[in-house]
Amino acid sequence: MKFINEFRKFISKGNVLDLAVGVIIGASFQGIVKSLTDDVLSPMIGLVAKTDFSDWVFTLNGVQIRYGAFITAVIQFLIMALVVFFIVKAFNKVKNIAVKKEPEAPKTKKCPYCCTDIDIKASRCPHCTSILSEEVVKV
Repeated sequence: MKFINEFRKFISKGNVLDLAVGVIIGASFQGIVKSLTDDVLSPMIGLVAKTDFSDWVFTLNGVQIRYGAFITAVIQFLIMALVVFFIVKAFNKVKNIAVKKEPEAPKTKKCPYCCTDIDIKASRCPHCTSILSEEVVKV
């Protein structure tokens, strides 16, 4: 019973559900990229190269090594990586626009007597030893 409760708590966390949705969408998207590569890009490259990638095979001791299929898989990977890059880049751009940066509180102030930058908490200037009042201009 303890195991089931732990598993239920684990699976109900938002991150796990987000990951599961991402994997499912990624798998579906992989089918689209595979079709793009197999049905559109490979034939177009085949027109130039006068062959289809899937035909690129060499035989070693009676075993066929299909390096054309490997090249197709590399192209699929590069397309997926490029699409993920653009999605992450767009997401980060939207996220940065949505997050408003608050101005930082000043860490220093100027001594009104010697114009030296000093710590904001200082009550006496370490350079000219003047006593600072609360009205000191902050920088």
